[in-house]
Amino acid sequence: MYPVFPMIYASGTIFAALLGLAFGSFLNVCASRWPQGESIVRPASHCRACGRSLRWWENLPLLSWLALRGRCRTCHAWVGWRYPLVELAVAVTWAVASWQTLTVLLAPGTTAPDLFDALAFGLIKMILCWLLICLAVLDAEHLWLPDWLTLGGAALGLLVSVARFVTSWIWRSLPLHWSLESGPVTHRAHLYDAVVMWLLGLLLIPGSVLLIRWTYRTLRKREGVGLGDVKLALMLAAWLGFSRTLLSFFVGIVVGGVVGVAILMLPARGQTRKRGLIKLPFGAFLCGGGIVAALWGGDIIAAYLRWCGF
Repeated sequence: MYPVFPMIYASGTIFAALLGLAFGSFLNVCASRWPQGESIVRPASHCRACGRSLRWWENLPLLSWLALRGRCRTCHAWVGWRYPLVELAVAVTWAVASWQTLTVLLAPGTTAPDLFDALAFGLIKMILCWLLICLAVLDAEHLWLPDWLTLGGAALGLLVSVARFVTSWIWRSLPLHWSLESGPVTHRAHLYDAVVMWLLGLLLIPGSVLLIRWTYRTLRKREGVGLGDVKLALMLAAWLGFSRTLLSFFVGIVVGGVVGVAILMLPARGQTRKRGLIKLPFGAFLCGGGIVAALWGGDIIAAYLRWCGF
């Protein structure tokens, strides 16, 4: 590795993290105001307890919260852990996406189509992580997955995926060979498989969640999985494709199951447990699984296939 490469890695990752902190702060504004039907533009940032407008130095992502110890400077109202955690989550995910993109961009022998695809996929991961963190916060705090975010995100994912497929079709028209067990195939033949799996994910995964919802409601005579989770599954399938969306469901179900068992074991939840009133934000766990699948899904799936002997 050339001496300049570590500097590029570090500066690119740090810049993405700082940008993530800023967009995480904006996400906090959205998550606080959207459920109340408020504008995200006006009024300016203010304390939601006393209404005082915040100074510029009280709006610095993460630093202001730490300096003020999570409280309003005037009324000392508790701001909450959500604000620094969301800013930190966006910063970390964007830093990881930037690092992964730079790894491809600085690799020797990378072609122009690979460079374009790496840049596009890096931007895709950053946008998707922001959307998923926002939806996770809204579902965790309000059990609310707004249609204009899930369906709008699905529409955006469809446009992005189609654009990537079209670009790959145009740029990878030469019969370059892939190393597959089935023998060498062209890039376009590999692209056919990717399109088929992507369409399969769009049809099967949201349909499976819808079937689970219908089965639960038929057997238990009450809602278990909301339609918001079905639309979230559609959004994940549009962005991630079949295999990575399956991985996101596996991670979400495992983490959600562990959290659910832990809640049921708490003595303070005994009465609530008897009445069956515990509601878990499955969409939030699914969003977490989607972030894992977007950032590390390729490596996890490849390791699983190697473990299975494929």
